[in-house]
Amino acid sequence: MSTFRVNRKLLNPKFEGYKFDFVDQNQVVARHPLQHSASQTTASTQSWLSFHEVQSKITHNHLALNNEGTSAVYVDEDYNIVLIDITPETLLPSFRVVYELPKPISSSVAELPAEYPSASYLSSDFLLVGDGYGYMYLLRTSLGAFNLAGIYQLVVDGSIQPFLIKSIDWVSPDSAVALLSSSHRGLKSDAPTRKSTPVDFDIWAAEVDISLKELPAVAQTMSVLWNRRGDEVPILSKYDSSRKAFMLIGGSPYHDLKVVTSPPYEPSPDEIAPIPRAGENLNADPARPPPYSWTQTSDSVTVAFPLPSSTPKTAINVKFSTTSLILSISDSLSAHVVTLPSFSSKAFWDGVSPSSSYWTWDKDAEHSFGILTLHLDKQHEGTKWMQVFASAGKSAAAELSPEDVEVPETLDPSELWHIRESLEKYTAALLTGEDASGLGLGQGVPSLAEGEMDEEVDSSVGRTAVITWVHLDGSSPSWSNPGHEDPFTLLSTPFPGHRMRTPFSLVLKEGLDGPTYALQPVSTELDSDTVAKWTHTSTFPALGFVLASKQDVRFTHHNENLVFALESGLRNGGGNMYVYRRAKPSEVWAKQSILKIGDGAGGALLGVGAFRIEGRDLILALTERQLVIVQTW
Repeated sequence: MSTFRVNRKLLNPKFEGYKFDFVDQNQVVARHPLQHSASQTTASTQSWLSFHEVQSKITHNHLALNNEGTSAVYVDEDYNIVLIDITPETLLPSFRVVYELPKPISSSVAELPAEYPSASYLSSDFLLVGDGYGYMYLLRTSLGAFNLAGIYQLVVDGSIQPFLIKSIDWVSPDSAVALLSSSHRGLKSDAPTRKSTPVDFDIWAAEVDISLKELPAVAQTMSVLWNRRGDEVPILSKYDSSRKAFMLIGGSPYHDLKVVTSPPYEPSPDEIAPIPRAGENLNADPARPPPYSWTQTSDSVTVAFPLPSSTPKTAINVKFSTTSLILSISDSLSAHVVTLPSFSSKAFWDGVSPSSSYWTWDKDAEHSFGILTLHLDKQHEGTKWMQVFASAGKSAAAELSPEDVEVPETLDPSELWHIRESLEKYTAALLTGEDASGLGLGQGVPSLAEGEMDEEVDSSVGRTAVITWVHLDGSSPSWSNPGHEDPFTLLSTPFPGHRMRTPFSLVLKEGLDGPTYALQPVSTELDSDTVAKWTHTSTFPALGFVLASKQDVRFTHHNENLVFALESGLRNGGGNMYVYRRAKPSEVWAKQSILKIGDGAGGALLGVGAFRIEGRDLILALTERQLVIVQTW
């Protein structure tokens, strides 16, 4: 079963697009110069980095927000911790250095690439800061002062390991657990280049004792509760106190190093299949064409089924209801190479008018197949059907029955009948063993994107991710199905620091749309060992489509009603923030706005976050030389 199930009632097939909504830049955007510049050059660039290490540095958020107040911190280019304090009445920021980290000596850890400094608030009273070279500082922040409460180091195989702080959460009244990520390099190759060294990423759960009253004289080695490893740095991590488990969202699962996994199967030389030459098809069986083809107008749907021309009309049984189809062929005069269509109360994608719907049977003496055509009148005129049947494409491809495969709409009605030629070619190939590639079934895309859609670009939007759940003791919950995680495409995560009124949510990609899924907390301890339930609560229509054209986006976050996509500001004319407002399922248009975050003087975007002040969100965007504050509207 899929972790994320779409509620079709919350999709909007009538949606046309986004209309520009002008917002006065001078009224909602304010820029404030930084006395202490932020920087992307604090991490060492002397070592070769893998693709995923570079990706991690690009998406690293240099701004850490206090979830319980209106303050934030960042580490400047001189390793000073700078506090940003927002006055709620005026929305003006103040800046001051609250702690100076020791400047690392990079030569002492030259073998390991340094990370950026990172920080995370545990509460208004405690702040955790990592220097990027393997040391973590616990600061007590009460009464306006930032006092050192502990120094920790991550030691791996006798060496200090650089890391990033991903999150820190309370697990008891006196202790917290910080999740850290670090790169793990495999055994060095004999090859002359370091690019052959494999790079994975470790996740460390480090216990932090908050009850200590006296500061130890030396840095303490971290108490590691558990360690996981994956192919990429986590996109997001979160502790679910109701389930007493950590949620790791990343581009790969994070497996338990203590669990022995079978090595991948290596085929012997005689088991390796030959590589086909250009234009050569080595498949023994030709590709099966879809069971039908279909097209639609604003008020009708036309479905074409190929049947053997020998089928008598009396053998065809078709019945329509408002919501479903009954179709059976009773012809048993001869065995057929192809499976005849059979539907028993098969639910349509949307309602039809049975009284005005009808079918026709056209058999052609020149063809071995005729065409059974269903002419369906839509019950809701103007509603665009995504598929003919409600169950199309809902299961994994290997589990789909023939009638449940996804069949793309044929936009050109004149191509609808190509299904007959395709099936004739397919059956001939089965009988003769010839190649049946290149079956023509018409081409087209949904009307929303017609003329604009680039399949290669649109398929690359968002990040492929999976969710790994880990208990406090490092074990995998029985309900989490470890090793069989469902991948999904992630479009947006909640704003860092934002206290939403609704449960934790993710915006995923479903076709062109961006459905929002909320994680439902468990109500009792007895329910903590049940499957994590994600509920489809709302939809940002066509979000995947509009985001696909934004090639310089560094951060994408959302609140209850808006999605914000912020560019890095490195490209000419960049530095924009694109805002998309959620539309109701009945609305055909939604609003979008564009605000200029980068002005050319502030430098690249390094971090973002949001506060909620008097019911409105205040967005903080940290660039290299400015703090940009945006008031939502």
